[in-house]
This record gives sequence, C-alpha cells and structure tokens, in this order.
Amino acid sequence: MSHVPASLKPASALRRTRSPLSLALLLAVAIAVALVPFVFTLSPYVLNIFMQAATYAIAVLGMTVVLGYTGQINLAQATFFGLGAYAVGLGTVVLGLNFWITLLLGIGMATVAGFVLGLTTLRLGGHYLAMITISFQQIFDLVLVNWADVTRGPDGIAGIARPSIFGFLFADDRFYLLLCTVFLYGAIAFVWWLPQTRTGRAMRAVRENELAAEVTGVDTLRVKVIAFTLSAALAGIGGAFYAAGFAYISPDNFNFARSIEFLTMVLLGGADSAFGGVFGTGLLIVLPEWLRFLKDIYLAVYGLAVILIMVFLPTGIWGIIRGRADKFRKHAAVEVDGIAALKFDVPLGDPAPILRIVDVQKHFGGVKAVDGISLEVARGTVHTLIGPNGSGKTTTLNVLNGIYKATGGSIFFDGADITAMTPHQRAGLGIGRTFQNIRLFASMSVLENVMVGAQRANNPVGASRAALQERALSALKFVNMADQAHTIVKNLPYGHQRLVEIARALAGHPSFLLLDEPAAGLNQTEKQSLGELLKRLKGHGLTIFLIEHDISLIEQVSDTITVLNFGKKIAEGEPGYVLRHPDVVAAYLGETTHAAA
Repeated sequence: MSHVPASLKPASALRRTRSPLSLALLLAVAIAVALVPFVFTLSPYVLNIFMQAATYAIAVLGMTVVLGYTGQINLAQATFFGLGAYAVGLGTVVLGLNFWITLLLGIGMATVAGFVLGLTTLRLGGHYLAMITISFQQIFDLVLVNWADVTRGPDGIAGIARPSIFGFLFADDRFYLLLCTVFLYGAIAFVWWLPQTRTGRAMRAVRENELAAEVTGVDTLRVKVIAFTLSAALAGIGGAFYAAGFAYISPDNFNFARSIEFLTMVLLGGADSAFGGVFGTGLLIVLPEWLRFLKDIYLAVYGLAVILIMVFLPTGIWGIIRGRADKFRKHAAVEVDGIAALKFDVPLGDPAPILRIVDVQKHFGGVKAVDGISLEVARGTVHTLIGPNGSGKTTTLNVLNGIYKATGGSIFFDGADITAMTPHQRAGLGIGRTFQNIRLFASMSVLENVMVGAQRANNPVGASRAALQERALSALKFVNMADQAHTIVKNLPYGHQRLVEIARALAGHPSFLLLDEPAAGLNQTEKQSLGELLKRLKGHGLTIFLIEHDISLIEQVSDTITVLNFGKKIAEGEPGYVLRHPDVVAAYLGETTHAAA
C-alpha cells in the first residue's frame, strides 16, 4: 500500500498533525493552567469554583460526544453524573471501600445505565428521546430522595474522603484540583481524538444525515448506543471526582436543573468541539461570580447574557473562534497524479442475475405503491426503471435498499435472501446508493464523506485510517473530484455534490449501484459527463439499477428498461422496444392503449 502524502490528508487531520509548534504551545498552556494554584495564592472559595468547573467539564464532554458529534438529545446527563458521585459517596462512607475501587464502580454503573437507556430508547429519536431522558432523570431524582435507606434521602452523604496514591492523600485542595485537571485533560484528549476515528466519523455522519449514514453502511443504532454509553461514562467520572472534592452530596446536586445546565454549557461553548464544551463550562460557572457585584439582579443579567450568546452565536463561542481561524488556514493542493487508480474488484463471469425480485409489494395503508413486481437484473448491465410520477419507482428502490420493509414478496441479491436485512447490512454486501435529493454529510469535508462510504463491512482494503483515506481519494479521482478533497461539502455546487455522492458509494467496493435520478438538477454538459461516467462504471463490471426521467440519458446508457405504472410492471426489454411500447406511451401521455397504438 502506498504512502499517503500529508497534502492529501483531510482538513481535520491537517489541523491535528501539521504543526508540532501549535501542539507544543497547547501543551505549555495546559501545564501553565494546571500550575496556577501553586503559583498564585487562591482562596478555598476560588479553588472550589475551579474544582466544580473541572468536574462539570468532564460531564459536559460527554454531552459533546452524544449531542455535538452524534446529534442525539440527552437530558439525563445529571443522572449519570449522580451515579458516579453516589458510587463514591456510598462506597467510601458506607462500605469503606478505596476511592479508586468506587471510581471504577461509578464508571461501571453510569456506563451500564447509559448503554441500557440508549439501547432501549435510541430507535425513537427526536422529541421522543428528549421526553424519555427527562423521565429517566425524574425517576432518578425520586429514587435519591425517597430511597432513604440506601441513598440517605434529602440529608445526603457527608464525610466523603479524598483519594490517595502511594500513601499520598490529596487533602490539599490545590493537589486535588491538579488531579481533577489531569483527568480532565485526559477526557479532552479522548473527545478531541474521537472524530478522527472510524467510530467518530460514523457519529458525525449520523448527526448530519442518519438515513444516508445507514444506507452508506453505518449501523446507526450501534453508533448512537456507543455515543450514549461514552457520554454516560464521562459523566460518571466527573461525578466521582465531584463527590470526593466537596466531601458532601445530596439529591439537589443531580436533579433535572443540573442536566439543563450541562446542556446549556455545551451549547454555549460549541457542541461539536471538546474545547468548546470546556470553555462553555468555565464561562457558565465563572460568569455568575463576575456578576455578583450587581447584587439582587445578577441572576437576571446572567440569564439574559446566556440567552443572547446562544441566540446570536448558534455554533457557540468556540465555533465562532474556530470559524474565524479557518478563514486564514490554507490547505496544500492535492497531488491528484499521485493517487492510485480506483480498484473495483467486481467478480465477472457469473451468468446468474445479481438481483432477483419476486412478487414484491409495498402498501401504505390502502395505497399499493408497489403491487407485485418481479424482475431480474443481469450482471454488468445498466437496468433502468422508468414510469410516470407516482408510479412506485423510488418506493421500489427504497424497498430494495431496506429503507422500507416489503409488505410481501422476496428479494435475492447475489443468491442470498436479503428481504429482512437492514440497509447497513445490505450495504455491507456490496449495494451502493445515491438519492434523488442529495444526502451528504454537509458540514464534513468531501474526503471525510467518502471515507465514511469506505468503512463498509465488505471493504477489503482494511480499517486503518490510511487505507480508508487512500480508497476515498481513489474514488474521488475516478469522478474527477480529488482536487476538492478538503472542501466542506455544503460549499460545493450542486453538480459536484452529485459526484461526491457517487464517489461515496464507489468507495465501499460495491458490485451493485442504485441511482435515484442522478441527472436531476444537472445542466446539459453535466448530464453528458454523467452519461460517460455511467458507461465507465459499466465498463468496470458494475451493475447499475437506475431511475431516471431524461430519455436521452436513458437511451444512451441503458441495456434493459422496466416500466412501472400504478405500482405494476407494464413493460420490460431493450430501450428501442420499451420506449415505443403502446402501453408505455399510454402511461406517459394518459391515452388508452388502443389510441396509443
């Protein structure tokens, strides 16, 4: 495998690796901040504020993962924070356990709770997910208050001991704050590194467009559960250190208001950035202290300031800072000539059809959108599905893709029955897909979009970042988009976005492509280029199942045409025969078969 030059790396990777000086400066600042309590004389009150900020920030970093990266609403973060705190409180005070053992217990309890809650609720999403997490938070509040035999009820738990390492007890607030800061830095490093991983890219894909992510090959439920679990684990760590730091906890510290506070912190700083979450936490804790000179009205001014910041800075304060910095950042030109040619690895010579549909039906109530369609698609051909608007073409494609579950019938791909498979499972078998209305991951770069497509289960190139990146660049080169690899997708013109969507499908080593009106919205020159691209794909052995309205493009690329009308197949065969078939003419012109003849 050839080495990928630094100039070919995505924007996020360039920010992460290109400047050792910036990393050294960041490390120096981090060390300086950690040593502030030892250089300056700070009152116990100020040290307590810093401890609160450090422990809260770890929990807020969990919100960055679940909300900022994955786009899932979690209004129960204080529950996981509280599980970590109560594990330490009850473990050290009641059971007499070592702090580090109770820390592991707290992380474990929070992680399991996050996993169970995510696994049972994340299929819903949206406002339903918000309602369930609120309910979970309220149940936790009631348990803390009313199960006094275990939790000690409203009185809380006092006398929680600080941890020790090799006999050194962190009784001094300065040393304990340093310990919290070390764990905070570890959490920041993890959350900052996560988006560069396979799982992190999948998380951001889910955030941007969950349906496209699933069809591209991402197991969206698994990714969301992982995000929820990681978020809960980070909250458990923060809660454990909070309990030991303040030596006392009560139910008031972990109620619904605290969850809203965590949500506000991550939105205020910037939800999709580790540094933004920490910045928002510090600001929200320190700002009320700065405003106390206003006496009775300081809370009103504080609330108004937060509202104004969130209304006028929708990407958060850190988002604005990062956006301004990006304007001055230049990326090296992509060396297109150094990118390897795209390998298709499509098996040839098998005479059996690659796709076989047997009496497939899809009903929406009393509407029969697809009414008993049967057809076969030969390998290495372009099979086009046409018909008037509302004839069931896109519904058929969605059933083939697994977005809709068939009401009846069977679907066989490459000899295997895929009727009951999910979209990501079908993608893993080698089925690629583009959409009539483009579905890309808008705020990610072109290269990152295509790398998500390369992460399919059937991809033989390996799971390493370098391998996925090389495959993605090869796919972009094939569609003549490699020179735009670092561009954010939403900044591309419409025609180029079409090509990126095709490249994303090609990166996953497909043997079968489902293309839903790829020429829609393209000008004549772009349509001609698309026709040449489809011919090149066919020449490499790919099978293409195409929905299209442009007759000239259909005649140019099609081997076989199937015509639908009112969910039924009315004609099938070679283009010259089908396009002149009287039933087809009647379907398009609204004439009877006799009149058309």
